[in-house]
Amino acid sequence: MTELLDFLNALLWDSILIYLLIGAGLYFIYRTGGLPLRHLPEMFRVLTQRRAHPPGSLSAWQALCLSLAGRVGAGNLAGVAVAINTGGPGAIFWMWVISWLSMITALVESTLGQLYKTRDSHGQLRGGPACYMEKGLGMRWMGVVFALLLIFAFGFAFNTLQAGTMAVVNRYALNCPPLVLALGLLLPGGLVLSGGLPRIARCCALLVPLLLLLYLALTLWTMATHLTALPQVFAAIFRGAFGAEQAAGGAMGYGMSQAMTQGAQRGMFSNEAGLGTVPNAAASARPTPLHPVSQGYMQMLGVVVDTLMISSATAMIMLLAGTPGRAHPAQGVTLTPEAFAAFSGLWGGPLVTLVVFLFAFTAMLANYAYAENNLLFLTRHRPVGLVLLRVLVLLAAAAGILWDISWLYPLATIATALMTLTNLTALLLLSGVAFTLIKDYHRQRQIGREPVFNAAHFPALQKQLSPGIWERER
Repeated sequence: MTELLDFLNALLWDSILIYLLIGAGLYFIYRTGGLPLRHLPEMFRVLTQRRAHPPGSLSAWQALCLSLAGRVGAGNLAGVAVAINTGGPGAIFWMWVISWLSMITALVESTLGQLYKTRDSHGQLRGGPACYMEKGLGMRWMGVVFALLLIFAFGFAFNTLQAGTMAVVNRYALNCPPLVLALGLLLPGGLVLSGGLPRIARCCALLVPLLLLLYLALTLWTMATHLTALPQVFAAIFRGAFGAEQAAGGAMGYGMSQAMTQGAQRGMFSNEAGLGTVPNAAASARPTPLHPVSQGYMQMLGVVVDTLMISSATAMIMLLAGTPGRAHPAQGVTLTPEAFAAFSGLWGGPLVTLVVFLFAFTAMLANYAYAENNLLFLTRHRPVGLVLLRVLVLLAAAAGILWDISWLYPLATIATALMTLTNLTALLLLSGVAFTLIKDYHRQRQIGREPVFNAAHFPALQKQLSPGIWERER
């Protein structure tokens, strides 16, 4: 059975998805005229806009923090170690490359998520891939397939694995009794989840910026105290990216292939662009400016923060420390505290251990929010089964702490691959709609106006949108 799952994972991620994601990114970049490179300032301009939002919606800032919570989890930190271990330092270069391709994919899917959003029975904004599959393509069955895959992969499997990484870090740094650790997770987790999406978003908006700033500050301090070693680290990254080190051993082609594959996969898993998770957060926000594309720009910025900053910072520390990677993501998570402990002594390891715990906790909150969003899609936005979902998600997290559940990882990645295939199919079919909105956004910017989306200007689209959604926004 293990061999079959490994074969399916290799087939989906190494032979299909990696090319499809890269191909889709190149196509989107071509159709938008290289937008990620030309419009970087627009991401930061949108970030500085006023964040007021009415009841029933998240602010653009809360939606960004929620998506960052899902992207930057303990598994993300572990994944960087695995990528370096398998693909060498050169994998980091290809992780950077894929992040630029991923930015435009994040823009397209988040724009579509915003456009086709709706409201649940309590008036809360909802949306995501399942909604644009139903409304934009008229294929509810496709949205149902996507929703079921996401609920399994992110609501249960990856949340269980996030808790498993917490258990691994606990054995390394604290050696707290597993039952106590499980209760310590269930109590605050249950408190936050009971408040639904608004409370989850507020919690992430509070914790995520603090965690990111603390982690980056620790990383920059370590790099600043080891400046003389940085040129060697960057040299190893660029040599490994193009197989220079492997060439001496007659394995240049294989070494470069491994670096590209591992770096690309790490980038795609890390920033989640194309997977279909981020649009669930993007759709719940009131965009600022009032145009679907502005939330797309916010989520482009999320790719920059996650991959070009956090994952890169982790890679720098590990390469400076010279700590070898490990084969499985759940095991690789202890490398970050080990690397910081090697540089800072007694205080570095425990502090980063706390950061890793909180990264895992906020990632689990975001994963649940995505699962809740898709359960509401399945129930046509009626709050049926939400309490049961919360209980099952918390129990799955407790199981991840109490037992070894590493066997879930291949099942979760296969479900994620199928989910990504479904989402990318919808993105390619609806890409013309996204391109039309992007042109409308920049047409208004070019004449000096703050972009505002008016559905009446797009009669063909207006028939597909939820009645009154955009009129109420204005």
